[in-house]
Amino acid sequence: MDALGNYGFVLVVVAILLITLGYAIRILREYERGVVFTLGRFTGVKGPGLILLVPYVQQMVRVDLRTRVLDVPSQDVISRDNVSVRVSAVIYFRVIDAEKSTIQVEDFMMATSQLAQTTLRSVLGKHDLDEMLAERDRLNADIQKMLDSQTDAWGIKVANVEIKHVDINESMVRAIARQAEAERERRAKVINAEGEQQAAAKLLEAAEILARQPQAMQLRYLSTLNVIAGEKNSTVIFPFPMELASLLPGKAGSKSE
Repeated sequence: MDALGNYGFVLVVVAILLITLGYAIRILREYERGVVFTLGRFTGVKGPGLILLVPYVQQMVRVDLRTRVLDVPSQDVISRDNVSVRVSAVIYFRVIDAEKSTIQVEDFMMATSQLAQTTLRSVLGKHDLDEMLAERDRLNADIQKMLDSQTDAWGIKVANVEIKHVDINESMVRAIARQAEAERERRAKVINAEGEQQAAAKLLEAAEILARQPQAMQLRYLSTLNVIAGEKNSTVIFPFPMELASLLPGKAGSKSE
């Protein structure tokens, strides 16, 4: 009976030691850190690797330092030009200070999500619809900068913000299409007017050059006749000598004066 009692006592001691070691030994991976509390008071951040704790006296909270992806739900935003749109985004962030993320905020995932939603509405509400559609890089940078400054107190680093979708109602899509069509027509008219202006300037320059020598006008006249005669058509050309132009009544009258 004494041997059985001693054997049972040893088993109990071994079981207590194993349970105690189970509470005392912690193994943290490379991307994990442990926030240690001793009797409820913060005593340090440990890890990675093997961590030894005093059972029932010290507790540890694991914190993952890897980059997290947060999908921001679609938010109803009214732009500065009073257009209602629905905008969704995605945020990439990570914990850089395990102590602050554990002590300063209860649930940093929920807090970052709620802050991202309000920041998204606040920043986009200051811009026009055209800016939301054409200048997403600048808007992403503005949202990232504002979020990063506010989450710094929680030990959170916002690495990147990307606006995924900007949904517009059907009536606004048709209005934007009409606006784009009118813009294309305006550009076409401007280009046509600029072409006419350049052509008129070149014609004026050519007329000034031809006016310096009357013989040049004669050569130009003969060159034009040659071009028309070379084409296969039924046009009949009657050459008109330029010398006869001086005998016309208008020319004769101007000379007599």
